[in-house]
Amino acid sequence: MKVKIGDKVKEFKNVWMEGNIVKVINHPKLPHFFEITELKNHKEAANAIKTMIIHGAGAIGVTAGFGMAQAALEAPDDNFDEYILDASKTLRNTRPTAQNLFYAIERMLKSIRKEDSVEKKREVAVREAQKISDEDEEACRKIGEYGKKLIKDGYGILTHCVTGALAFVDYGSALSPIKFAYNEGKKIFVFMDETRPKCQGARLSAWELLQEDIPHAVIADNAAGHYMKNGDIDICIVGADRVTVNGDVANKIGTYEKAVLAKENKIPFYIALPLSTIDLKCESGKDILIEERSQDEVLYNYGLLDNGKHGRIRISPKGSQAKNPAFDVTPAKYITGLITPKGIIKPNKENILGLFK
Repeated sequence: MKVKIGDKVKEFKNVWMEGNIVKVINHPKLPHFFEITELKNHKEAANAIKTMIIHGAGAIGVTAGFGMAQAALEAPDDNFDEYILDASKTLRNTRPTAQNLFYAIERMLKSIRKEDSVEKKREVAVREAQKISDEDEEACRKIGEYGKKLIKDGYGILTHCVTGALAFVDYGSALSPIKFAYNEGKKIFVFMDETRPKCQGARLSAWELLQEDIPHAVIADNAAGHYMKNGDIDICIVGADRVTVNGDVANKIGTYEKAVLAKENKIPFYIALPLSTIDLKCESGKDILIEERSQDEVLYNYGLLDNGKHGRIRISPKGSQAKNPAFDVTPAKYITGLITPKGIIKPNKENILGLFK
């Protein structure tokens, strides 16, 4: 992704591994400070996922894959398999909804178990983790190539939460078609939902759009219907944290209501995702466990304080309680299509299973 540092533009990936160190862009510091955080072992990788130092479906999966590789490098020879299994449990227990996390962990375990010697287990772990990262990046590039065809010159586009390179390794899911369309010279405008309560849209996606010089405006979450009704929005493209066999989609809280509004206003609503987001063991959205996060994320706001430091302020009365589901489920009937690395499909069981043939 492009990052403007002073008067220069540099290219960064969102997460990568050097030796036994995993490096990630520190999301809570954005958009006011750009900082690379080093994760020195698998426990630090797990903590980064849990505390949302790095987040987004693909990024969580890749970080977990690298965390498993770290565990393989850390594990003692005489207790290697047990150490790896414990590490997988630590990483698995970070966040419950994003399928990419579990996909990466299971894939790493399967690859490591195929080898006999500890030396080979370590080698294959590092190699497989990097392969997961490379595939994530390539999948997002293909999503951009397919998805850009849906975006016409002059379009207003609504998106939600963090769906760019900051949610994956590079390119992104929903932002990938937008970037490709803009770089082709199409005149577009992005309506960027703030995405309360963590405000990933206002903080992260808006920052990424700014780095790419893509025209956009941050809007309050409850302003989307207004712009849809007024004819300012021509298409909605969002990402996904888990897609079920029947085409239901779990994504950041607020996605469902945007999909319902889009259908009411006859606006196409697309989901952009790599295949690693599809859970073939999950038949419908009713089977998805929705993460409930700390109520403090709702009761407080975070940002740049007057003293120039990053901090938080309370916005609700002391004594008030909050509920904070991190995701909701959008039924397939509200979704126009799925933008995948293999093309654009209707969200139904036959088409989704066909992606894996």
